[in-house]
Amino acid sequence: MEAPEFSHIVKLSDIGAKPKTGTLIASEKEREALALRFDLPSISSLTASYKLTGGERGIAFAGQIESGLQQSCVITEEPMPVQVKEAFDILFVPKVDQSEVEEEVELSEEDCDLIEYEQGQIDLGEAIAQTLYLSLDPYPRGPNADAAAKAKGLKSEEEAGPFGALAALKDKLS
Repeated sequence: MEAPEFSHIVKLSDIGAKPKTGTLIASEKEREALALRFDLPSISSLTASYKLTGGERGIAFAGQIESGLQQSCVITEEPMPVQVKEAFDILFVPKVDQSEVEEEVELSEEDCDLIEYEQGQIDLGEAIAQTLYLSLDPYPRGPNADAAAKAKGLKSEEEAGPFGALAALKDKLS
């Protein structure tokens, strides 16, 4: 298996009892590879400051990412600048052998930021990359999106939604 683009492995034996703080900064090569993976025109910066703390439940990894990047508008496909500033709070837990799990487990909201690890090591960089991706707007709209959509004959969000259908029906009845 190939290593992720922004891999920063920490061995559990290196963590210790006291919290560790640090900063990860993606190199140009790492940012280019992540931009390709996430289908982004570019990532000009990616920095994460963090605190890593060992505990009974797992390894707590909390901090903040900051990134300057470009996303493509969903309507015009024009690249537009985006600034990401996102706090994260992740718990690394040992990987569970699925053959030993007998029943289906339902996850609570607090369990959603869990990342499983194996072989006595965690990957801080990949956790940061995933956090960045999840913080992106899935439908980014640039400044020319409304005009381009209108020119293409696409309905606005208001016209396409349920209230837009009711308004159209009201106009027909009048």
